[in-house]
Amino acid sequence: MRTPWFRAALVGATGLLAGTGVAPAAQAAPRTDHVLLLSVDGLHQSDLAWYAAAHPGSALAALVHQGTEYTHARTPVPSDSFPGMVGQLTGGNPATTGVYYDDTYNTALLPAGTTKCTGTAAAAEVDYTEDLDRNQNSIDAGQGLPGLPVGVLGMTADPRALIDPAKLPVDPKTCKPVYPYQYLRVNTVFEVARQAGLRTAWSDKHPAYDILNGPSGTGIQDLFTPEINSATPSGDWTTDNADTRTYDGYKVQAVLDEIDGYDHSRTTRTGTPAVFGMNFQAVSTAQKLPSSDGKRGGYLPGGTPGPLLSDTLDWIDRQVGVMTAELRGQHLGGDTTIILSAKHGQSPTQPSALTRIDDGPLLAGLNAAWRAAHPGAGDLVAHSVDDDAMLLWLNDRSPAATQFARGYLLTQRGTGNGIDGKPKAYTQSGLQSVYAGTDAARYFQVTPGDPRVPDLVGVVQYGVVYTGGQGKVAEHGGAASDDRDVPLVVSGTRHQVVGSTVETTQIAPTILALLHLDPAALQAVRIEHTQVLPGEQH
Repeated sequence: MRTPWFRAALVGATGLLAGTGVAPAAQAAPRTDHVLLLSVDGLHQSDLAWYAAAHPGSALAALVHQGTEYTHARTPVPSDSFPGMVGQLTGGNPATTGVYYDDTYNTALLPAGTTKCTGTAAAAEVDYTEDLDRNQNSIDAGQGLPGLPVGVLGMTADPRALIDPAKLPVDPKTCKPVYPYQYLRVNTVFEVARQAGLRTAWSDKHPAYDILNGPSGTGIQDLFTPEINSATPSGDWTTDNADTRTYDGYKVQAVLDEIDGYDHSRTTRTGTPAVFGMNFQAVSTAQKLPSSDGKRGGYLPGGTPGPLLSDTLDWIDRQVGVMTAELRGQHLGGDTTIILSAKHGQSPTQPSALTRIDDGPLLAGLNAAWRAAHPGAGDLVAHSVDDDAMLLWLNDRSPAATQFARGYLLTQRGTGNGIDGKPKAYTQSGLQSVYAGTDAARYFQVTPGDPRVPDLVGVVQYGVVYTGGQGKVAEHGGAASDDRDVPLVVSGTRHQVVGSTVETTQIAPTILALLHLDPAALQAVRIEHTQVLPGEQH
């Protein structure tokens, strides 16, 4: 039986329209020469609707009221940044792209640093996070630029050179490191655009976003990736919301330079890219941080953005306004389509629902129970990713082992803490349901035994966040509506509302359709039959 998220993709593909003034699916549209994709990570559709209603004269409201608004858009599961962004730019879910998270496990690869590949047992962590940087503590990832952090705009357009190959998993067939771009199973919008002779650019948060280059390795001509988890006086760029805005501002400047027809460093005139854009992180940190810069983070009771988040939305609005003004100033407003969405949402939006659980003791207990039941055995858990979902890869992938893990987790009770920091009891390890072994594979619609798929997928009870201490009030990665219900707006000349369910994977074929390129040139589109967004067929 198909899982709920997969059914949603099929529903979205039907193109049923609801609302006012929706153009027929076959209606032709004016040619677009440029597509500017903006991912405001963490943003919910409800946040955008609230903001546009409260600020009718804002840039965000103008984007909504003059374009096609998809009010029921959903991200892939897991709702992590990597599958979310990869989905937008390939048209595929993890079963097709092979990308489940930015830090996963693969039973067909060899551990990082392996040099003797013959006779070495396969199974390795695939860590495509800031850990890959030559120097994680520097915003230029180790390039050695002067005048940092402002000087980061001089960062290379090919950040692959800033990835330490010794930190990459190894392909047993070639005995060579597997770079992020090589891990992606399908091609990207950028590759299709380049094959058509169009220019491409993108800005994101780690050099590991080299993955968006696609299997050719050459999809993005100008890839700007300042390291968001590099050191600042307060910790890193995510531990203080004002710092996150400063960090995002460098990427905004890169986009402005590209709108003006330069590369991101404004040193070479290249022409405005046909496909370009960036991700914003400031909303995400405003949602996660309990407080920052003297303001409360997260949401108020009832799900309304709190002071820090509201202030951050004002800041995002100003940046969108600056970009749209720059497009008009360069006489590109009429032939540039802006697409606004998000890699993921954030959960919970109801503060009272928050239950913070330290997952360390849970996994340690699982390993201890396994060893006690199997004298001489090692740990059962090979790798885990637990944000507001639980993804486990096991050293023993047998049905007996996966069911052991499931049974153990569903019997664990304990005490976490709530939004007020006070003790809060939990049951079933904070999990609502657990898919293990073949059920986990079916959950993602892949063949059991797939070397990339988790051996156990735990869907959390609403409000559960796995974290030690009290440093977060929200997270993403799970399957809750707060994780997945994101905005999706395609700019235009009149307001249209699409009320049927669509998937953010539909952004990829829509970009190509807007540029009058063939959406079927995307491999994931052919595999999943991903449709162009309703009302955007050209």
